Amino acid sequence: MASVSGPLGGLAFEEAIPDILGEAPTPRRRRRLRFRPWRVIIMTLAGAYFLLPIYGGLKFSLEDLNGRFSFEAIQNLPSAPGFSDAFWLSMRLALATLVVSTLLMVPTTIYVHLRLPRMRRVMEFVTILPIVIPPIVIIAGVLPAAPLWAKSSPYLLSFLYVILVMPFIYRSLDAGLSAIDLKTLVEASRSLGGNWLRTMTSVILPNLRSALLSAMVLTLALVLGEFTMASLDLWTTIPVWITQFNTSSNGHIQVAASMLGLVGTWVFLTIIVSIDRSESRRSRRKAGTL
Repeated sequence: MASVSGPLGGLAFEEAIPDILGEAPTPRRRRRLRFRPWRVIIMTLAGAYFLLPIYGGLKFSLEDLNGRFSFEAIQNLPSAPGFSDAFWLSMRLALATLVVSTLLMVPTTIYVHLRLPRMRRVMEFVTILPIVIPPIVIIAGVLPAAPLWAKSSPYLLSFLYVILVMPFIYRSLDAGLSAIDLKTLVEASRSLGGNWLRTMTSVILPNLRSALLSAMVLTLALVLGEFTMASLDLWTTIPVWITQFNTSSNGHIQVAASMLGLVGTWVFLTIIVSIDRSESRRSRRKAGTL
């Protein structure tokens, strides 16, 4: 059979085969949606398990001391003693952890996939250790060995947080690199005259956008919620401030801070996912117009 090109291609060519051969076209099979009650039950129980505590926390944080609906706790949260310092310290640690972990893990993961594929098993074993080893063991071993100038700086925590987020960042990047033909992309870029920096920034990283965004969200969520290391290193981050806040004056402010961190992380995750989907749609539209 002669090859068919032009507008008759892909799905249209498959639909035109019966006409070319003189056969009757076969109807398309439509997937039937089956209603499974056990799925609804599981989703309802899972939703209640996660949403009911959040609803209780939000309801309590949006009440005054007399139990009436009020934004008093949220309005008084920025002026609460020590909250602003704890908030900005957590933001600085999160940013430092994000930068250091990205600069460390992205080139390492790409190099292992490209040059040392046999070392992927070793990398998986090494990156799983921070999950197996408790954070209290890590900080208890680091503090006696760290020099005084390092212990006097809060950024010692950011380097320890890099260890904690390593399993999540590596697996996000590993999944993203496994979804693309990395070797072909690198060879094509190098054959067109691109150096390694240009190949990294213009070819590899755009294809890892979803993986990098996922790693970013996981890093921020872990750093903003970590308590053990910050408490033992005697630095007041947001989780430490929440536990140390005087609840006898107004316990609604403490719960409001917890809900703000939870809801803020969720909103940030939603924004990142929305940006990623919009960029993916634009890329598909551009590819369709070519």
